[in-house]
Amino acid sequence: MRVSVSFVVLTYNRVDALIPVLQSLALQCNERHEVVIADDGSNTLAVATLRQQLPAFRCAVKHVWHPDIGFTASRARNLAAMVSQGDYLVFLDGDCVPNARFVRAHEALAQKGFFVNGNRVLLSERLSHQVTSGHVDLMQAGMYDWIHWRFRGDVNKLAHLVYWPQAPGRCESEFRWKQIRSCNFALWKHDFEVVNGFDESFEGWGHEDADLVLRLHHHGLCRKNGFLSTEVYHLWHRQNSRHAQDVNHQRVVDRIQTGIVRATKGIRDNLHADGAVITRLN
Repeated sequence: MRVSVSFVVLTYNRVDALIPVLQSLALQCNERHEVVIADDGSNTLAVATLRQQLPAFRCAVKHVWHPDIGFTASRARNLAAMVSQGDYLVFLDGDCVPNARFVRAHEALAQKGFFVNGNRVLLSERLSHQVTSGHVDLMQAGMYDWIHWRFRGDVNKLAHLVYWPQAPGRCESEFRWKQIRSCNFALWKHDFEVVNGFDESFEGWGHEDADLVLRLHHHGLCRKNGFLSTEVYHLWHRQNSRHAQDVNHQRVVDRIQTGIVRATKGIRDNLHADGAVITRLN
């Protein structure tokens, strides 16, 4: 299926991780695509470094920034989605490097009535540092490199070495909490708008992605899993504060039986977002 796709990449003060993500996308994207960087308030040095190191793209690259007021990833993603031009949205975290077939794999899995829950491979602190310092290019790594890293304990699995877009067990009609990941997640922009995007009333880290998936199920969509297809390489980082995790978890549990579809505070509430800056980077 040939669709116009916007890749929404979340970032915050970590350009060393973001650049490998963008380098991979630059190799894969063409004129039908768009990259929108959802910046959750990076400082001026990080933004300047991004501009200097931005790879050459064949598609438009936009930078959507809003002031740093704490962990507000949902707001950053919503703002970026609002200005996107694609019919289909693929959300990525700025420390998740797409594999070499990532773009075509997501395009192959795109289907009306479904959202796609992507997959990831976890990288060790050691290998992640080699990537962000420019000593390792994951796009040039061969099978034996990955096997070596797996035996050395630098990656947690080798699923990305297999490409099986028609693998059985991809589709699920019921809500399931396990392995929901907004760091690699795709859906039609129309469906994202219907459910009012990510719910910004969730404060702090945790489960705003499960809430989105729940509301998409209430909207009538089914889940399609992206294993053996859409893997990203998740660079190591220190764990974010989990102080709000239990509260956010309970909010999703309470919503399961409600049938709620629209976010309490989402994209329709950000039509005139204070302090947001939208810039074309190329």
